Amino acid sequence: MKYKHKIFRGKILDVSTKKIRLPNGYVTRIDIIKHPGAVLMAPFLSKDKVIMLKQFRPVIGAYIYELPAGTLEKNENPLVCARREMIEETGYKTEKITKLGFIVPVPGYSTEKIFIYKAEKLSKTKRLHQKDEVIETLIKSKKEIRQLFKAGKIIDAKTISAFTMCGWL
Repeated sequence: MKYKHKIFRGKILDVSTKKIRLPNGYVTRIDIIKHPGAVLMAPFLSKDKVIMLKQFRPVIGAYIYELPAGTLEKNENPLVCARREMIEETGYKTEKITKLGFIVPVPGYSTEKIFIYKAEKLSKTKRLHQKDEVIETLIKSKKEIRQLFKAGKIIDAKTISAFTMCGWL
């Protein structure tokens, strides 16, 4: 059962439909969004202070609170991507990175896998701002993060996952 039909090829995503046989023998057609993967960094300035972003997300037309993250380039090592995104989005580099794990945010229709890292021993550097990103860098305490979350202000799934992995939520 090799039927696969490519519907769309975009800058980051490919969309296709595929006929598959499930483990129970049932044959169905699924829609697949092929995504190159991404990384997320939880950058800690201290035990109680983290760098967050207030970023405009044009797809939803709103600013949201989130941790620095970015899409992997073709054949890019996730750790290399994580270091690059930290500098681009926060203006900080890190000496210590710990891999916390990964998540698959929408396994019902996407191949996206997000690698989550904790960054410590940060030092200020020149931010490599990208023109298509509207970002404000914020420093928040654990207490402030929990208040924002309880108030429904942190809605980004990858950020919620990372804070949970760090024991902050």
